[in-house]
Amino acid sequence: MSTDDISIGPPALGVLDVVAEAKNAALEDLSPADTSKGTGFPWRLWSGRALRVAVPVAVIVVWQVAVSSGWVNENSLPSPETILKAYRELWQSGQLQAALPVSLARAGTGLLLGGGLGLILGVFAGLWRIGEEMFDATLQMLRTIPFIALVPLFVTWFGIGEPSKIALIGSAALFPIYLNTYHSVRGADLKLVEAGRAFGLSNRQIALRIVLPTALPGALTGLRYACSMSLLALVLAEQVNATSGIGYLIENAQNNQRPDIVIAGIWIYAMLGIVVDFLMRFLERVTVPWRPRVGLG
Repeated sequence: MSTDDISIGPPALGVLDVVAEAKNAALEDLSPADTSKGTGFPWRLWSGRALRVAVPVAVIVVWQVAVSSGWVNENSLPSPETILKAYRELWQSGQLQAALPVSLARAGTGLLLGGGLGLILGVFAGLWRIGEEMFDATLQMLRTIPFIALVPLFVTWFGIGEPSKIALIGSAALFPIYLNTYHSVRGADLKLVEAGRAFGLSNRQIALRIVLPTALPGALTGLRYACSMSLLALVLAEQVNATSGIGYLIENAQNNQRPDIVIAGIWIYAMLGIVVDFLMRFLERVTVPWRPRVGLG
């Protein structure tokens, strides 16, 4: 057989074609299609928002129907329509505009003082062992005491004026922020800390660039919880010899047998809670956009 009868061209090309096809198959995108960026109407998003609104509206409608039909005594539970009239009465008389800033100032001042102290102590006890040894055991013991039980003590110490009310709100806000901040700082990823040391970062740089940023989501969770606790403490604080604020309106209405104004004041506390929770959710999305949001459906 001569060398002219041997042909190596076609087999070589065939091998190259097989290799090319294998590479194309390996690089093929097999991930599921992302339908969230489609141009269609976002039904899932709006259906969730509709449910958030539909449930409270349904409760109010059933409430109104129950009172209007005589199933519930109007004197025991005023209808939503009656409560709206109470709001109009409070607004026209100027009592609502005078009471709301006072209550917000109390809650904000107590949250600022108690929450700020809890944040400082949480960072100090989390970063330094001496801070943990000095404060953690004491705060862990004190946090088991309900802040309601502190009312007589604060009245004895600070009197029946504003200082006792702010102290009560501050004590309710201190522990949630401290606990979440402390555990978040302590729970920083050791691998990141070791990587920072390998790159030559000092302890101060590790704390500022690694530990505190990773602890921020936990601290914000504590702040969110502390806001709720501040509102709860505000309700209690304004029942102790208050001469202004939403609690004063409720107590005055109770003495005058006005259940519509009592429920109107309770609604104000509930609306404040919703607004604060919305603001905290927005703050979390802005400050920690990298935080994963896991949902099962």
